[in-house]
Amino acid sequence: MDNPSSSPLTVTPPPKRRLPGWAKGVIWAVVAIAVLSTASYLTGVNTLTSTNTAQTALRLALPILLAALGGLWAERSGVINIGLEGMMILGTWGAAWGAYYGGVWAGLAAAIVCGALGGLLHAIATVTFNVNHIVSGVAINLLGLGVAKFLASLVFQPLSGNPKQSPPVPKFDTYSATFLSDWLGDLERQQRVGLSDAAGIIRGLITEVSPLAMIALLLVPVSYLVLWRTRFGLRLRSCGENPVAAESLGVHVYLHKYVAMLVSGGFAGMGGAALVLLPGGADYLENQTNGRGYIGLAAMIFGNWRPGGLLGGAALFGYADGLQLSGGGTAVLALLYGAVLLLGVIVVVQLIRRQWFAAALAVVGAGILYYLYWANDDLPSDLIPYTAHFVTIIVLAVASQRLRPPRAIGARYRRGEGG
Repeated sequence: MDNPSSSPLTVTPPPKRRLPGWAKGVIWAVVAIAVLSTASYLTGVNTLTSTNTAQTALRLALPILLAALGGLWAERSGVINIGLEGMMILGTWGAAWGAYYGGVWAGLAAAIVCGALGGLLHAIATVTFNVNHIVSGVAINLLGLGVAKFLASLVFQPLSGNPKQSPPVPKFDTYSATFLSDWLGDLERQQRVGLSDAAGIIRGLITEVSPLAMIALLLVPVSYLVLWRTRFGLRLRSCGENPVAAESLGVHVYLHKYVAMLVSGGFAGMGGAALVLLPGGADYLENQTNGRGYIGLAAMIFGNWRPGGLLGGAALFGYADGLQLSGGGTAVLALLYGAVLLLGVIVVVQLIRRQWFAAALAVVGAGILYYLYWANDDLPSDLIPYTAHFVTIIVLAVASQRLRPPRAIGARYRRGEGG
């Protein structure tokens, strides 16, 4: 008899094809609009999908998005950058100073330069002198706050009479797709379930949009193309995965880390400029960033160190912040109801996958959120401004199981060492 081991080779089934990242993003966007539409209909709170909420969310998401992009470039090269907050603070001062003396584009350029200087200082400390990345990042945050405070007292106090505030500075102009915006506005006013909700969200994203918003959104695919589709990007990411192996292949590790930190600081500075130069925003104020650099870092982690993922994270945090501004506690409670609906979908998916423990956790979470919605007519006014921070904690807790940071992130490296 033939030996069973010598039987014809078994055919290995081909691996399952995964959806491309952009397709997953489209699916999540459709699911999000469907959940918000259903929650808006069942609760009667139209603010969830209104044009004003979408506009406010876009404006508030931009600083977080730019900070997250800055964190992406730094950490893909292996440098932990919790100094994004300090670089953003430097960017706010640079934006106000440049815009006051030279207009909005000069303000944007000054913000990029100020942020890049912060990134350069972080690179000198961590790459050249091997200072602990966390310690250096904390020092950058403290230094950025102190330098901005000193420069504001030196430059702005004689102009505004207030050492904590700049004089009025020009803002970016805005542009709208008028014909499409008017048609979507008519559709939104008809209050058709689903259609009007999608129309309100889309209209808010194409009405009164600034050039800075267009640039920030364009930087997401540009960052992807540079980091994942060019030789330079491959070398930069190799520095974050295994710098010793990269060095053995002729990659100048120090150079790539320095370039990454300059870009990281520049993006963070642009995030600070978004707080000062966008229409509807305030002029320079002391400590104006209010922790957005840390939220940007959280958005990057939520996005698993990928451009598309961090865009979703920034949108989530910006939406939560914009909703509490445009709708108050009632709208935030309606958002909790929407979260219950989303958890219901997750329960069904987990049951299909036979993930019993995950499904049970989702049921418990949905029950807690529904109780909060049912037991309150409004949220305390003291808690409403911290909606985005609560969302940050919850999202990171949910996303923590699937994260895959660069392997050599935060590791000390010296040229010629290792093997």
